Amino acid sequence: MAFDSLPLKEEVKPKVGVVGEILVKFHPGANNDIVGVIEEEGGEAVVPDFVDFLLYCCYDSHFAANMFGMSKVKSFAKHSLAIPVINKYRKPMSDALRASKRFEAPENIEVIAEKASRLLSLGNKMGEGWFLTGEMIELLDSDVPNIACLQPFACLPNHITGRGMIKGLKKMYPMANIMSIDYDAGSSSVNQLNRIKLMLSIAKKQLETMVMPESEVIVKKEGFHPKEKIVDTAKRVRDSAPIEKLGSTVKRAREADPVGHIAGKVKASAESEKVQTES
Repeated sequence: MAFDSLPLKEEVKPKVGVVGEILVKFHPGANNDIVGVIEEEGGEAVVPDFVDFLLYCCYDSHFAANMFGMSKVKSFAKHSLAIPVINKYRKPMSDALRASKRFEAPENIEVIAEKASRLLSLGNKMGEGWFLTGEMIELLDSDVPNIACLQPFACLPNHITGRGMIKGLKKMYPMANIMSIDYDAGSSSVNQLNRIKLMLSIAKKQLETMVMPESEVIVKKEGFHPKEKIVDTAKRVRDSAPIEKLGSTVKRAREADPVGHIAGKVKASAESEKVQTES
């Protein structure tokens, strides 16, 4: 493949998947050129292709016929005829991508549906429906842990199958860094930009941790000892608060180190006696 022979920079950038409502996802005028923003901020944008959305629409009729009693004729026409025809026309591209060292071929719609069914029912077929969830899982399985989930303001299907699935996705993929971003005529582009920058900031820190030697992860600066800092912080907290206002964690810390507490009481008693003597 010709693209495999092109020279590359050694710079490693965090990959950011772009998913969401079909218009906002693909149209730069609707998403304020999010792909350009991601690239300017030092990320690598990964946008799943448009054909998968068409395959999702065809696959939906198959589920509707089996579960909702819809027309089996339409189901056969879309699922058994349209999907194979579309796959046939994009087969040369898929084969070339599979043979490439730098690119990945799009996954079959049946596989995406199976992945989405782990979190929600395939009966969620309004708008992008279950396909949006399946697309995010496919990105996470393809080593794209950072995802920008875009939706127009008050887009109910996306709030359910997009934003509503973030908690479940993070349970399945603890390293997932998913940011939900609203786009509307009245939305502030500054707020959108800030959310993108926040996501990329987290992505870059995660990337640094992944490529950083283990010794540097534990101690990033010479002379910094995390254990000493934790002990010092706990001591300041327990010595500065009355016992009745201490939480259970700090109470246990005081019980584990009673000497510090006793010394504090002795010091307070000595200061009290000094004040009485002077008066």
